[in-house]
Order: sequence, then C-alpha cells, then structure tokens
Amino acid sequence: MITFFKGEKVDETENDLSLDMENIPKHIAIIMDGNGRWAKKRKLPRTMGHKAGVETIRRILKEADKLGIKYMTLYAFSTENWKRPKEEVGALMKLLVQYLRQEINELHKNGVKINVLGDISMLPEECIIEIEKAKEKTNLNTGITMNIALNYGGRDEIIRGIKLLVEDAKNEKINLSDINEHMFENYLYTKGIPDPDIIIRPSGEQRLSNFLLWQCAYSEFWYSDICWPDFKEKDLHQAIYDFQHRDRRFGGIKK
Repeated sequence: MITFFKGEKVDETENDLSLDMENIPKHIAIIMDGNGRWAKKRKLPRTMGHKAGVETIRRILKEADKLGIKYMTLYAFSTENWKRPKEEVGALMKLLVQYLRQEINELHKNGVKINVLGDISMLPEECIIEIEKAKEKTNLNTGITMNIALNYGGRDEIIRGIKLLVEDAKNEKINLSDINEHMFENYLYTKGIPDPDIIIRPSGEQRLSNFLLWQCAYSEFWYSDICWPDFKEKDLHQAIYDFQHRDRRFGGIKK
C-alpha cells in the first residue's frame, strides 16, 4: 500500500510506503535501459522490447503527472546509439513517429508539454516533422514537461554550448568576465529547466552513459535490476521514497 501525506513523518511498515507530498522531486530523469534484455529473456526480437518500453513511458508519465512532478527527462536515443544495427535504429525511429502520432492528442489533452534535448537535425525527416508538430501543439501547456533526449550526448551538449558561448564572446554579446556556470547553463539544451533531482536507471547497469553530465552535479542516483518494460508505478514510488530519505547537503553541512 502507498500512502501520501504532507509535512510530518509517518511510520512505515514493510508493506506500507509513505510519500511526503511536500517533498516530491521537481525533475526526474530516466535512462530507459533494458529493453533488449527484456526481449531476449522472452526470446523476442529487440524491437519488441522497445515497443514494450513505450508502454512503460505512457504509464510512468501519467503517474509522474499525478504526483506533481514538473519535469521528466527520458533518455530515448544517444549520440552513441547510431552504432547499433541499422534495422534496430530504423525501428526506433519508426516507434518515435508512431508514439507521437498516436499519443499527441491525449498528451495535449492532459496538459503535457513536449520538449526535445539533442541535435534532431540528424534524424529522419519524418521524425523531425512529428517532433516539431508535437512541440508546437503542446508549447503553451502548463502540465508536466516531458523532455525527450534524442541524438543526445552530455559531452556533445557541453561542446556545443562552449561553441555558442565563444561565438557570442567573439561578437561581443557577452564579456569574458561575466562567464560563470549560471550563464553557461543558458547555452545548454536544458536552458530554463532545473537540474534533475534524481536520475533513475533500471536494468542493473550503474553508469551515466553520457547522460546530463553537466546537470547531474548534485542529482541523486537510483538503480534497479528491473528492465524498463517491467518498470511499474510502484517502482517510481520506491525511487521517490528513497530520494526523500537521502541526506542532501549540496556540498555543505546541515545545521
């Protein structure tokens, strides 16, 4: 059983998970890992694992919105994923198009705002068209923001940001003496988006895989052996519960 409460601590038992609704993370980022392993265990093609993973997105996004989470960032396709077999990459791109076409009206109805992190210029034209349509349709929505990381890499994002900043410095739009981390954040894909409070990675792997390298400076990490297609609402609750019981000092000392 999951219990919501505000403010005061509530005793928990082995079968009772209590979430403090006044301490819900504002931004959760998820490395959606384990689709291929999920399919392999069932003797299915890897593409079936990715399809099952899309169903998980639908459920977890709905639950995150219900909990009052403001931002959810999903690592969908990295700059390194182009190394995968062409058939798998093609299937992932088709899944993206299918997801946006089938879900956009429901997402819009529920106030979800679609945002994309990464260089989408390298994606197939059909993908780019659907992404731009989804962004435009949901641009003014005020519900949860779903950031989809597509052709995204943390190192690539930082290099891109440096190039943009240097260009502005050369054109005397900014002064070198004014450059600091807060200014630099304006040159990242996540401009205006708070850093993730917690990064979730299912499937048993315990690494960042080039994901949100700048933004994760003080993020909490939560790992699980559960493959992404098997990730349920209760697992999201467990991650949040664990987050709420971490001692976050951001380099300082709690008084």
